[in-house]
This record gives sequence, C-alpha cells and structure tokens, in this order.
Amino acid sequence: MRTSAFLYPWDVLGDPDAPARIADLGVDAVTLASAYHSTRALTPRHPRTRIVTAPYAAVYYPPSEELWAGRALRPRRQRWIDAEDAWGEAAERLAAVGLEVATWVVLAHNSRLGGENPDSTVLNAYGDRYPWALCVARPEVVEYCAALAGEAGARPGAVGTELESCGWYGLAHLHAHDKIGGVGLDAAAQYLMSLCFCEVCSAGYAEAGVPDLAGAVRAALEPVWAGRAERFADEWSGVEKLLGADLAAVTLRRRKERARAVQRACVDAVRGAAGAAGAAAFSVLLHADTAAHRVGANVGVEPEWLLGEGGADGLVLPCTGTPAAFPSIPGRTYAANFTVVRGMGGDPAVTPPPGATELRLYHAGLASEEDLAAVRRSLRQ
Repeated sequence: MRTSAFLYPWDVLGDPDAPARIADLGVDAVTLASAYHSTRALTPRHPRTRIVTAPYAAVYYPPSEELWAGRALRPRRQRWIDAEDAWGEAAERLAAVGLEVATWVVLAHNSRLGGENPDSTVLNAYGDRYPWALCVARPEVVEYCAALAGEAGARPGAVGTELESCGWYGLAHLHAHDKIGGVGLDAAAQYLMSLCFCEVCSAGYAEAGVPDLAGAVRAALEPVWAGRAERFADEWSGVEKLLGADLAAVTLRRRKERARAVQRACVDAVRGAAGAAGAAAFSVLLHADTAAHRVGANVGVEPEWLLGEGGADGLVLPCTGTPAAFPSIPGRTYAANFTVVRGMGGDPAVTPPPGATELRLYHAGLASEEDLAAVRRSLRQ
C-alpha cells in the first residue's frame, strides 16, 4: 500500500540526515507543503533549530509575476527559510533517496489575505468577519484558488498534488489565544456559524427566495446561546431541526453549487499546469470529508460528482479517531490520513481501514523519535 508522509520544506533544508531518515520509515513518498497557512512548528531533530514560526500564509517557491499581475488576491512569499525555492530544493533532496514528492497546497484558508482583503472573507449571520476563511462563492476567491492550485500544485518534479481547504472554510480555526469555547457548539451550530452572508452569498440566497436567511440563522441559534439547545446525534438532522428542513436545504444546495465551482476550477487549473509541464500522469487529490455540509481543511465534497465530472483522481480522508467512510467508486485513490503524533492526539500504530488504497502520515517532521519508531514498526508489519 503506497504510503506518503507529510513534511514542511524546513524539515529537510538544513538537515542533511532528513531525507534518509524519512525513507527509513518505509514510506514511498512525501507530501511536501508548497503553499501553506501560518503556523508554529516543532523541529525536534533539526541540527540548527527547534521552533519554526511561519507568521503568515505563504508559498515556498518563487511565484510567477506574470501569472499574478493585476489580480485582486495574490500569494505572499515565505521569508523565514534561507532559500529562493524552498520547495524545489527540499523536493530534490527527497527524490535523491528514492522518494516520490507531491505538493501540498492550502487554498481557502489564508489569514493574511483575509486580513488584507476583508470583503473576500466569510461574513457570518451576525456580521462578524472570519479573516482566516476566504469565501469561495466570490469570483476573486475562485480565481485566486485556481491560479494557486495550478502554480503551487504542479511544481517541477512533483508526481501529483493534494489540495487542502479546496472549498468552504468556516468558524473552526486553530487561532492564537482562542477564547471561543465558553458555549459548546455542536456540529449543527458550527454549520450555522460557518454560513456566509457577504453580499455575493446574500444575493444568492435572495435569488433562491430567502431574502433574510441571516435573520433565520440568528433566530435558530438563540437557544444555543441560552443553553436550551437540544443535542443531536446526527449532524444534518440537527441543522434541519434548528433552522427548518426547507431553509437548511437552501443553504446546502447553494454551498454545494459554489463548492463544485471552485473544486472544478482548481482541478482544471492543476491539469492545465501539469500538462503544460509535460507531466502526463499527474495525480490530483483533495483533502476531504464525504459529508458535503462539512467545512474546514477537509472540505465537504460530493464524491460521485468530484471523482467523475469534477475530474479529481481521489480523496485524502481523515482517519484518526473514527475512520472515515470510504467511497466505493472504482479506479480512484482513497488515502487514509492518520495523525501519528501522540502529542497531537494521534496514534503512530497505523492500521489501514477497509476501502483505503493508500496511507498518509501526519506529520513526519513534527513527530517524536518514539512516534517515528512506532510508525516504522507499524509499516513493516
């Protein structure tokens, strides 16, 4: 079973032992970040550093001035690794020990772009902006995501790409000094708090015959804030009971339409860029959740559409905790994504679930020596 480990460029650059150490795990490939959100990351084995702080979302290669000239949204270059093309240099070193390398591209999650372009972000029913979440109903966001997917996805030497947050992003976000846990929001309330009401989305709901959906959402959430909300075992039935089945259906239909548009645009852009570079057999996977209403890094998708008309080759599905439900569409890639860092709630003893065709290990650069040893034993078994 083909297995790939996630890495950041800084896990490799400056550490001459890193490529061989990763290959020794027993993996076949590395999924290497080429466009990634802001983060603070541990580097437990690096000879020169222990903490890398990436203060804003950035690309780890030289972006094309020609491609991005005149666009409303454009990516920022990283400044914290001493390399002109950090992705390219790291990829070459990994390939030199026999590892295939795919790109890892984060799209609609970008706090810096959102902060600089608030009109392009999700606006909740209360008028609050989510600067970390670009609204994929907006034309400039679709254009940005597609251009970034093509450029960051089809890097020279890559065998494929994995697109993260290729769809709706919402309330949930690992944020500095978070203070939003005072009222527990279940999945139904999280969905309602993740709906967007920017002028583009509001116009779409009005065209669907619901001119004041935001007011209906606020009313539906009142019992949640007052502590009187019923808890629902099934997420979507919870949304329907809070908002009403008809209005819930309107939101889901609209969000599916916009998710399809951005996903198809991104897949097409990668195909175009890979074809222009002569990469005929180039794999395009989405980090996904098979429940279409879900939001976040693993975006809700419609598998039959995405793996058919949508043009994607497969899905990377989260499997830490309760394993994901894998589709049964033949001839597609279904990668089971396991967090293998115990300190992040994972388990390095990986067991492939039924239906998985590949494995993903998150994250070989962050894991302890003990975790990596357990991964090595698990893969050899």
